[in-house]
Order: sequence, then C-alpha cells, then structure tokens
Amino acid sequence: MIEVENLTKKYGSFSAVDDLSFNVNKGEILGFLGPNGAGKSTTMKMLSCFTTPTSGTARIGGFDIINDSLAVRELVGYLPESAPSYKDMTVLEFLTFIAEIRGFEKKENKEKVENIVETTFLDKVLYQTINTLSKGYRQRVGFAQALIHDPPVLILDEPTDGLDPNQKYEVRTLIKKMAAEKAIILSTHILEEMEAVCTRALIINNGKIVADGTPDELLSRSERYNAVNLTFDQKPDATVLSELGQVADVKQIEDIINSDTLEKFQYRIIPENGQLILPVISKFINDKKILVNEIYSEKGQMDKVFRNLTLGD
Repeated sequence: MIEVENLTKKYGSFSAVDDLSFNVNKGEILGFLGPNGAGKSTTMKMLSCFTTPTSGTARIGGFDIINDSLAVRELVGYLPESAPSYKDMTVLEFLTFIAEIRGFEKKENKEKVENIVETTFLDKVLYQTINTLSKGYRQRVGFAQALIHDPPVLILDEPTDGLDPNQKYEVRTLIKKMAAEKAIILSTHILEEMEAVCTRALIINNGKIVADGTPDELLSRSERYNAVNLTFDQKPDATVLSELGQVADVKQIEDIINSDTLEKFQYRIIPENGQLILPVISKFINDKKILVNEIYSEKGQMDKVFRNLTLGD
C-alpha cells in the first residue's frame, strides 16, 4: 500500500530526510520513531502530499505522490502534528465541512459525520466551537477528520498527544481494530505506545533509517533481552552464584541490589546473545533445591535500544 523509494527532502544544504526507502503493507501498523528533528513529520508531510520531495518518490495504493497527488489524497487519512483545524467552527460544522470537501453530499454526509462522532466519542462536544475544547478533544477532532472517509491508508503524527490514559487506550484500541483493513503509519515519542500498538517499528535518526523490525526484534538488541532476575530472602552461597555463572549461555551475573542495606538479595543473569536461559536456570534451581523468592525473565529495555541507535550511547 505504501512504497517509499529514495525519499529525500533538503532545506538548503540541510537534509531533513535523507534517501529513505521502505514499504508498508495492508494490515501493518508501522511505528515511526526518532528523536526530535529526525525527519518523522517531514516524511509524513511528503507521503500525504503536503510537502514536495527534493528527490525520490513514494506511491500510495500505486499512485505516485508527485504525479498523482489528488488520487493519493483520496486514499489517505492524515492527522498532522498538533491536529490543526478551523477553531471558530463547531465540531459538527467542521466535520460536516470535511465530509463535504471529501465529496459526500447530504444524506451520506450526515451518515459519515454521525458514524465518526460515535467512533471517536465526540458527541458531548458536538456543538462547541473547537477553540473552546481541551487539547485532548481537539486531538480527537483531528483524528475524526482523518478517518471520516474511511481511507485505506492512515498517516498519524502523534495521534495520542494530549490524551489522558483512558482516551489513549480508546484510540490505541481503535487503531488496532482498523489495522486489518488498512496500512497505518504513526509517529510517536512514547516507546510504550509503539510496543502496545505497532506490528513493526522504523527508527530514523538524522533523516536516515537506523532500524526496521518488529518490537520484539528491536528489544532483542537490548543487553537485558531474556535476562533472568532472581530474588532471595537470604544471601546465596558464593558457590551457588559461581555454579550459576557456569550454566550454558550465561554471560555474567550482576548484583542489582545493595545487600548491605536491603532485606532482599537480587541478581540479574545476563545471557549470551539474548539466548533464552530461563528454563535452564529454573532447572538448575530445582535440581539444587535452592530457595528463591522470585524468578522472572526480562524482555529488554526499549529506551536503551533507542538511545544506542540514535546516540550511539
């Protein structure tokens, strides 16, 4: 549904987006991540035909964003950053206007507006002017205008910005519900949101792609991926820790609690190359009849992976 080829945007000598190439298929939710200024919003503006590329191109549903921009705009629902709108209109007036310029007339227009108001929970503010709405409701109005024509492609720039936790849950649930029939790109600064919603993540830095994979594939780059945490009520014998360090695929053991000041004694067992070591550690503990207060496997640290990719930290 979305094919991006060598997409580049320059402002003078500065490359905001530098030779990006990637595809998004129907049924995918692509999380678009990167630090501020990485080129996320600029890329989305080009894909939605809001900004013209310096070089390269992209196709949406087979239509070129440069040569067939009107056809592209019919297929795309676009939520820009900060959800701009005509703030002197009421919510009803604005959504009716959006449905009208999307080509829906009278009865169909009314049906589209009613459906999207119900979908985005805007019934309570339908007759308020947009400038009187909270940031969360303004974001919902922006989301509604992007969805009103039921587009096969959604491009969402920070779709949950300004929403409270309940509203974020509703929007994330809606995005996942729609995903089977659409190709969706959403940018976010919230790593938890990417893990919760996206089937795939693309991280860019300085206008270039630095990682592309599923959330689990990105997490596998973390040193703590599949690390095993053990908590003891009493400090384990040094021999036990030594033998644990000799278990297959164990890289090292870290003491992660200051055992001089706390009642619990906790250790992190780091695996070699992210290997799954929980079963062999559990077997070792059972065989040795070691009393353990708690044992669990870590999934890794997405924030650390993000820092490594964008800062080389």
